[in-house]
Amino acid sequence: MKKIYVIGLGPGSYENLTIRADRALQEVDTVIGYTVYVDLVKNYYSDKEFITTPMKKEIDRCQIAFEEASKGKKVAMVCSGDAGVYGMAGLMYQVGRDFTDVELEVIPGITAALGGAAVLGAPLTHDFAVISLSDLLTPWETIEERLTDAGKGDFCISIYNPSSKKRYDYLQKACDILLQYKSKDTVCGYVQNIGRDGEKATILTLEELRDAEVDMFTTVFVGNHETTVIDGHMVTPRGYKL
Repeated sequence: MKKIYVIGLGPGSYENLTIRADRALQEVDTVIGYTVYVDLVKNYYSDKEFITTPMKKEIDRCQIAFEEASKGKKVAMVCSGDAGVYGMAGLMYQVGRDFTDVELEVIPGITAALGGAAVLGAPLTHDFAVISLSDLLTPWETIEERLTDAGKGDFCISIYNPSSKKRYDYLQKACDILLQYKSKDTVCGYVQNIGRDGEKATILTLEELRDAEVDMFTTVFVGNHETTVIDGHMVTPRGYKL
């Protein structure tokens, strides 16, 4: 049976790559992915063939992976973070319906919510939601509904893709929704360039977060009503009685 590994590379640094992912990458002949993500590992697997496509060519990328595997090559499709969290795993299964002789194996990675949480402290120790503010594939009306429900439920929230040049005010919009259900003093944080050069963590209130300058390489964290700051770290208690 021909095979493709769908691999989550983690936040960006080689040290955050799992042992299982490393072993798979050593085994394959060809590594395929978005140019920025392939560049994260290229130097560590220099003997491999690398095939890259730009952003918005995800379907083409998947088809190329299956075509290469159909030639008998051992193939890895790589993504940042975890392949199943806003990654390529789902699309690979969809495209794979036309390639019944190729097996997929998904190898998990550390997604930004977990990598960023570790930098901030422990903001996700209790129930939490992960929401992307990118409306490229999801209507903004749907994103608004999800933010509303997470706010009503007092979930801790990890926010992906909080802002871009075209979506410069989307984090403000998200905060305005959450401020209807959460206190303006709710402890929040964000981490820029998780696991990469320039990594920086900031802790602030929900009111302050509304005007924070963030980008696509930033992951935002909104606490629940119990989230607090302990020794400069964002911490959400789980409920243990001390």
